Amino acid sequence: MTNHPSVNGQSIKDAREFARTIGALVPGNAVKLDVLRKGKAAVIDLTLGQLPNAQEAQADTHGGNSTQGTDIPRLGMTVAPASSVAGAGKTRVVVTGVDPKGAASDHGFKEGDVILEVAGKSVANPGDVRDAIKTAQTENKKNVLMRIRSDDASHYVAMPLGNG
Repeated sequence: MTNHPSVNGQSIKDAREFARTIGALVPGNAVKLDVLRKGKAAVIDLTLGQLPNAQEAQADTHGGNSTQGTDIPRLGMTVAPASSVAGAGKTRVVVTGVDPKGAASDHGFKEGDVILEVAGKSVANPGDVRDAIKTAQTENKKNVLMRIRSDDASHYVAMPLGNG
């Protein structure tokens, strides 16, 4: 047992990282949790279950017009409303997937990041993100400025929109 909580030996620093780590695992997998319980180290072995409606939400995550998740292929990421992602809060938009070869990955985006603003406007759902990007493209902008919260800090990222 390590001095810090862990999932399958991977150290976990906070509840958000725990939710991301567990969320990335497939239901039915066996998981070993190292935890502190009442000040004492404990090891818990469990098998991950599936949340009700998780199968529907997963299918929706990949649909371009869904309210559950939206691919933003130009940027190489998939986003979903924060309210649909455990531990992400009730507002804003969460990055639920990042193409390792896409612009989002190149600019440091990772799963679990929260998009707060795009082009100076607050975003509350994936449609807001898409609309802000379309507006920037219509205005022939080469980049769109995004404010994101990653871990416990927020910062700005200028995302290239590319050609056409």
